[in-house]
Amino acid sequence: MQFHIQTDSEIPVSKQLYDQMLFAIASRQFSPGHRLPSTRQLAMQTGLHRNTIGKVYSQLEGTGLVESVPGSGIYVKSLGHESNHLLADSQIDPNLSAIDLVSQSLNTLLAQGYSLTQSRELFLTEIDWRWRCSARVFVTVPRADSGAGELMLQELQQSLGIPVQLVTLDKLASQLAQSLAATVVTSRYHIGVVEATLASSDVVTRSIRVIPVDIQDYEQELALVKTLPKNSYVGIVSLSAGILAVAEMMVHSMRGDDLLVMACQTKDTYKLNATIRRAHTIVSDKASLNIVHQAIEAAGDDLMRIPQVVESETYIGLKSINLLKRELGLI
Repeated sequence: MQFHIQTDSEIPVSKQLYDQMLFAIASRQFSPGHRLPSTRQLAMQTGLHRNTIGKVYSQLEGTGLVESVPGSGIYVKSLGHESNHLLADSQIDPNLSAIDLVSQSLNTLLAQGYSLTQSRELFLTEIDWRWRCSARVFVTVPRADSGAGELMLQELQQSLGIPVQLVTLDKLASQLAQSLAATVVTSRYHIGVVEATLASSDVVTRSIRVIPVDIQDYEQELALVKTLPKNSYVGIVSLSAGILAVAEMMVHSMRGDDLLVMACQTKDTYKLNATIRRAHTIVSDKASLNIVHQAIEAAGDDLMRIPQVVESETYIGLKSINLLKRELGLI
């Protein structure tokens, strides 16, 4: 991933780099186990001072998403919730066939002193626990970005075909206290604060499974931004205030003052109408697309030009959806 920094911007360069790093991790461009570029490498790429980059890396460590390995570097942390974490954390070859994987796992348990009966119980207990957790699925995000939760909810319900409930983070512990078992789904952006919330609550965490999903890398949308004419207006419309903030930062870091950006949530009717009147191009998430088209149609002849409306990809990555389906026993 190439990082773009506008050194003459009012936005601190450290924040520009931090947001882009966070996006790379959340969209799995930097997957668990990935070694972050050294401060020297990143300084050469961005022109930033190594001390500035070091402070950004310290901030990322504070989120719990990366960890420093002395003498080696800084790595994206495996949170222990990825579907393949058992493979990643052991010496099992991921290229083995299913029967060989089971056989090698069993051999490992036997070598550690477990009996066949105990090993069988361990397998059955794990499978039974996952089935029970799959009976109730919650999506959670901080209340300040409930729009992201609504977006995730719509996409998951459509993709999974099962009931999914949205619970803001401030109410998650009380909701889970009423559940014997559940699966909690959140964006990788918020996994740290979700785990901290559960750890500080009275919820019996052994009956709760937390799974982070990866967001899209928005490669097509970012490629479009690179091609837009200088001094043109680009509108960004989404249910999520968080998505809009990140999108604005990414566009600014790539193009600086070359583009004029107008970002709004669909519930802000005044700003949405201003956006469709001024923007040459509007990028909208799927959930907001119909509202954008309705606003354009309602404006009718008042528009000097009809903006080009681009439907963005789904918020949650397809691979992440498929992994979640397997975790929930849906495929």
